Amino acid sequence: MPKINGNEIKAGFVLEHDAGLWAAVKVNIVKPGKGGAFAQVELKNLRDGRKLNERFRSEDKVEKVTLENKDQQFLYETDGMLVFMDNETFEQIELPADLLGDRRPFLQDGMMATVEYFGDEALSMRLPQKVKCRIVETEPVQKGQTAANSFKPAILDNGVRVMIPPFIGVDEEIIVHTELMEYSERA
Repeated sequence: MPKINGNEIKAGFVLEHDAGLWAAVKVNIVKPGKGGAFAQVELKNLRDGRKLNERFRSEDKVEKVTLENKDQQFLYETDGMLVFMDNETFEQIELPADLLGDRRPFLQDGMMATVEYFGDEALSMRLPQKVKCRIVETEPVQKGQTAANSFKPAILDNGVRVMIPPFIGVDEEIIVHTELMEYSERA
């Protein structure tokens, strides 16, 4: 793994630091009036989710880790484990459901997800950015309501609550942004 200087760290880099794998969430370069510049980096542990603020000077050396991304197809869930299939080798892999966190309800049968691996260990999973969902419960559509800055609560077919424009009713399909967990557009 390549070593980089502390001032070369950018947001999104994965680093091996303090015997763990950390993702750089925020990086702020600080140039004090006295002394050398340093990078103030907010790190998130990829294994347990802990956060850490660390200072790296330009002379500090850090291991930059490259993760392998694999597109895998979701098959089914069993006992809190999600079963995925690698489309190249057709090998089935079980991953813990908590790898997705609060985005778990957006995972649908047959959906492709990107799993990030460090060696053989799965560290994180990304769903497609936008997913189609159906509205099962919301307030009735009101005549004369426009798409102004007013929203109403709705419950989707996967149980997630989102805010939607007032002109959308029950049984309509919408596109939901999975990272932000909010309404994006009509389907």
